[in-house]
Amino acid sequence: MALPGFWEDNARAKEVSRRLERQRALLQGYQEMAEELEELEVLRELAEEERDRGELRTLEARAAELAERIREFELRVFLNGEFDRNNCYLSINAGAGGTDAQDWAEMLLRMYLRFSEQHNFHFQPLEVSPGEEAGIKSATVEIRGDYAYGYLKGERGVHRLVRISPFDAAHRRHTSFASVNVVPQVEDVGLKLDEDDLKIETYRASSAGGQHVNVTDSAVRITHIPTGITAQCQNERSQHQNKETALRVLISRLHELARRQQQEELRQLQGELKKIEWGSQIRSYVLHPYRLVKDHRTGVETGNVEAVLDGRLDEFIEGYLR
Repeated sequence: MALPGFWEDNARAKEVSRRLERQRALLQGYQEMAEELEELEVLRELAEEERDRGELRTLEARAAELAERIREFELRVFLNGEFDRNNCYLSINAGAGGTDAQDWAEMLLRMYLRFSEQHNFHFQPLEVSPGEEAGIKSATVEIRGDYAYGYLKGERGVHRLVRISPFDAAHRRHTSFASVNVVPQVEDVGLKLDEDDLKIETYRASSAGGQHVNVTDSAVRITHIPTGITAQCQNERSQHQNKETALRVLISRLHELARRQQQEELRQLQGELKKIEWGSQIRSYVLHPYRLVKDHRTGVETGNVEAVLDGRLDEFIEGYLR
């Protein structure tokens, strides 16, 4: 940063400053925990010499709290990807299976809402397409918070639900699928869009979204014709605001597509034949005949299905990151 001309390149200066801020925060956290550990060791030696059982119990509790902080700190160290600290856009699409799959997609949407609340992330629906009878066909939400993308990037993939269908009069067991996609929110990536490549449509929002929904055809859908990638928004107050938000989502999705293509080219150059993780089934949620949530990539599993569907995803996210 001390080099001549460093601040003349605003984009580079911003990125380097961001990296410096992250490194300083990590270093400060490490130093604080190291000092606390040293203090605990000294106090433990004193308590053992004086055979003070009460003080030892207090120190054990403090040590357990420190161990939890160290665990969380380790996860932050793992989150060192280029965009891990960014906000993100999370999309859910119901798979084949009709009403059951659409109901499952809505259950996933609620699960990520609860997860966001538990981590003090801001959860903002941008577009929700309701199902004919129940649930949703698709949804796109913006999740804002420190390391939102880093924590949620491992949720990308197909999620499978097995249960007795509440929509089947014969009470048969059904398997439903929904896909989740997560892309980082990117700013000033230098991606230029040709207006001739964009198909912009307006329509009337069809789901609950506040007093401004269904008043006018203010919802906007933008399609990038060369790739077929779409983005839509119906949550803002005006058509202009919806268009701006949809464009931001579209740019983030196109940037992620370019990044994946680059990674795939690198894999081919290196001779790797591994299956792309984000395109495969990642997790199963079984409610019948037994109760189990299992991540097929890491082997992490739990029988507390209700807690997982209520947003308690930390065990699975930590397993993926580690």
